[in-house]
Amino acid sequence: MSSFLYFVLPAVGGYALVSAYLLKNPHILHRKKRTAFYSRHISHRGGSGERIESTIEAFTNAVEQGTEMLELDCHMTCDGHVVVSHDENLLRQTGHDVNISSLNLQDLPLYKERLEVTFDEGRCSSGADRKFALLEDVFRKFPKVAVSAEIKENNSELIKKVSDLVKKYNREEITVWASVESSIMKECRRMNGSMPYSFTMQRGALLLLLFYSGLLPFVPLGESLLQFYLLRVMNRTYIPDDAILRNRLVIYLLEKITMRKSLFKHLAARGIQVHLFVCNKDEDIKAAFELGATGVMSDYPALLSSYLCRNQTQD
Repeated sequence: MSSFLYFVLPAVGGYALVSAYLLKNPHILHRKKRTAFYSRHISHRGGSGERIESTIEAFTNAVEQGTEMLELDCHMTCDGHVVVSHDENLLRQTGHDVNISSLNLQDLPLYKERLEVTFDEGRCSSGADRKFALLEDVFRKFPKVAVSAEIKENNSELIKKVSDLVKKYNREEITVWASVESSIMKECRRMNGSMPYSFTMQRGALLLLLFYSGLLPFVPLGESLLQFYLLRVMNRTYIPDDAILRNRLVIYLLEKITMRKSLFKHLAARGIQVHLFVCNKDEDIKAAFELGATGVMSDYPALLSSYLCRNQTQD
């Protein structure tokens, strides 16, 4: 036993030292990614706290406030149009219990006059524009603004149409594939492998496993973005649907496991942007940047711009 430990302990110690060194100096093994965009200011659903979410009015307001990336979700109508909407079912957004996929574009109902802000409980947004936006209209109106396009359903036709629109408007370098599901991301990448893409939930879990095992510095990563909850907003400004996520102990443990500054700094050093969301208060924006986030996603573009202006030399 003593001879076994004589060989094993130095090996384990050496591995830990090398891993720790490479974690801080990833350029030794990996070439830094160079994306065509670098986004510190990201608008969640186009800035759903200041205008009705995901409308052209919301996106316009966000860009006027200085946002560098628009975050949005894509669905397809029955007659084949790609529309921007967080939900497939429209009950929350319009009061009508219908699915986008069951309606033609011309039959989509209007958004409610006042719509609750999902990540700011008790707050509502309003605006003159209550129409669902077409993804093509977003691309046409904001040709130079980066977009994170989340695909929520494994629909090859939808994914192909999104890819075709990205190609049509020459946006492959500034439009990001996003999805929580690895099977959907696989289809997105199969359809268009030229676009940057973000971590899925499964890949994020693997990322944490690699980090805690010390293997992360040795493993190549294809993703260009990590977009994840700033967990301190749970049950304070955002009440999760899942009962388990309403448990304070669960959130505390998840925060301790996932909110690792050394991990975020390692990813940033490899050119992988880290976006934490949804930060709707100054203290949350500050916490996100202190954790090592390279960008923050907010429902309030004006608030985020004001914070960045006031703290431009600090973050």
